[in-house]
Amino acid sequence: MSLAAHDRTTLGTWLTARGESPTHAGRLLRAYYAGGGVFDPDALSIGKTLQARLRHDHFPAATFVRDRVVSSDGTTKLLLGLQRGGAIETVMMPSYRSGEAWCCVSSQLGCAMGCDFCASTRSGLDRNLEVDEIVEQFVHVTRVAAEHGRTVRRLVFMGIGEPMHNLDNVLTAINHIAGQGLGGLGWSRITVSTVGIVQGIERMARSEHPPFLALSLHAPDDETRARIVPTGKRYDVATILAAARAYQDRTRRIVTIEYCLLAGVNDSEAQADLLAQRLQGFRAHVNVIPYNATGAGLSGMVYMRPTTTGVTRFLERLRSRGVVAHARDTRGDDVAAACGQLRDADRVAQASAK
Repeated sequence: MSLAAHDRTTLGTWLTARGESPTHAGRLLRAYYAGGGVFDPDALSIGKTLQARLRHDHFPAATFVRDRVVSSDGTTKLLLGLQRGGAIETVMMPSYRSGEAWCCVSSQLGCAMGCDFCASTRSGLDRNLEVDEIVEQFVHVTRVAAEHGRTVRRLVFMGIGEPMHNLDNVLTAINHIAGQGLGGLGWSRITVSTVGIVQGIERMARSEHPPFLALSLHAPDDETRARIVPTGKRYDVATILAAARAYQDRTRRIVTIEYCLLAGVNDSEAQADLLAQRLQGFRAHVNVIPYNATGAGLSGMVYMRPTTTGVTRFLERLRSRGVVAHARDTRGDDVAAACGQLRDADRVAQASAK
């Protein structure tokens, strides 16, 4: 089992079972995260017996880098092979702040949500990712960022999969990534995105260290949303926005409303007006995402990106009605690393070979 699967308590138990002092757990975990998943036991003050044990009875990694591609803007997408089978993608995005980077991680191998404009769901869901498979994405990105003189300062669960359908492992992974003496990122630097699984939102709000919430709304009316986000047939817009409001009230963390802007689908002035009406009295932040091309959706529909003028018009309409909104800068789209473009690489390769 990878060290990424452990916290101080579980690693201390592992050490005790082998006749070693559990006090070494913190030192080992600090070395693991500080070294980007790599450390030399002989360089640690843990005693010769444990040093020798770790040279032979080591903690095998759950993931390995199979490939990496770098965008013209410096965004780096990693293809990670999984020892348990399959492959996932994770992304390092250079921040506009010098020396900082963001990390986008996946929570599942594939996705069952079926959002028509998103590539990640095209092959369906294989399985949930385990804790170490999630944490090691952060570890790999930390190492890549360091190669460029950067430190990961923010992490978003906006990669492949629906985090609320793997919430036990996601919350445990967050604790490993955020906790002092572990990843050390801090809970206030982590955001979890969901298409609106209400029970998951409610449960995450009750967790010990709730992260920020991003709600993938994508339409203010139920008819449009159900067409492009199939879960809209189960949870209507009013219900999921009520859950988001309750989350913000309980956690005191500003909720982000993600809105992928699709030309001729959800970008009308009337839809901007309805969205503003839905958000009245809700101090949320709308993140407008100009569509990133992914080819034909599951329905066969080929979506188009709005013009720059169209994006600006939609934003101005929201702002004129008191909504805090901005457009997300497109990063990494030339290497299919932008929002909505990540895919289960093994299944893509298999499909291409047929």
